[in-house]
Amino acid sequence: METQLKGRDFITLQEWTKDEIDTLLEVSFDLKRKFAMGEPTPYLRDKTAFLMFFEQSTRTRNSMEAGLAQLGGHANFLDTSTMQVSHGEVAKDTGIILGSYGHAIACRNCVWEIGNKYLRSLANHAKVPVMNLQCDLYHPMQGIADLMTIKEKKKKTDNLKVSIIWAYATSHKKPISVPLTQALLFPRYGMDVTLAYPEGYEMPEWVIEQARENAEKNNGTFKITHDQDEAYREADIVIPKNWGSWVTNQDDAVIDDLLESNKHWKCTEERMAMAADDVMYMHALPADRGNEVEDSVIDGEHSIVFTEAENRLHTAKAVMTLTMGGK
Repeated sequence: METQLKGRDFITLQEWTKDEIDTLLEVSFDLKRKFAMGEPTPYLRDKTAFLMFFEQSTRTRNSMEAGLAQLGGHANFLDTSTMQVSHGEVAKDTGIILGSYGHAIACRNCVWEIGNKYLRSLANHAKVPVMNLQCDLYHPMQGIADLMTIKEKKKKTDNLKVSIIWAYATSHKKPISVPLTQALLFPRYGMDVTLAYPEGYEMPEWVIEQARENAEKNNGTFKITHDQDEAYREADIVIPKNWGSWVTNQDDAVIDDLLESNKHWKCTEERMAMAADDVMYMHALPADRGNEVEDSVIDGEHSIVFTEAENRLHTAKAVMTLTMGGK
């Protein structure tokens, strides 16, 4: 178990070793048990974190706010449209100042080709840990919760057939950060990962190279297909979720000809029947019901989305406990 994690930034799980991620998981499971038992966990008494949001949030904001309160600390929610950021204050100045007021900064900025750079600038100048609440490239808070949920429900990760599948949605042009994070993380745990999408929704080439390298080093596999039925066949876990065509098209229009030509990329009962008998359906939420997935699937016996969502609380608490507390 790694015990020297105080002060560590949490921007991408790719920068954390497997031992460090395993420690996060151990602490997450311990915090979940204590939450269920009503045991107090005042590990971060009098600690303050600043939560900067450039976009909307439900699970991320509330898991962080509730989580830090349950750890004995306080989270300041900051809508960046009401901050001097909206008048052009740079990340360096914001990071230095907020870092001097408390014990951590957490930020969500999903603007394509800006978000991750903004977080890196915060981290370079703040003297406290910086946590990524989702950027244009990574969503490590979701990734660690997904991994916890898979371990909890499947009791193993080696040789699990996990399919990350693009799905049709019209709610907004979504970041690539959730599937990108999963594509990098899951092969590190020996999973057999399939990334399925229609042409035009590619991941950056460096992601594919890194995912394959992660698989090779950890006895997993990683492959790409443009056939969604292939991704469902015999899968142990399916994660059908929309992401935008940011790599090939930087226009922020939600609906275009490419999107509309792929309406048939949808998680249905018929496709779920192609998978393993005990297949599990996952989604980071919010799901675009009726477009990405049929209600009968997301509300059905194979769905574990609400356990996955609850685990956002326990993993967020683990990240904060280890990076803000410790020795």
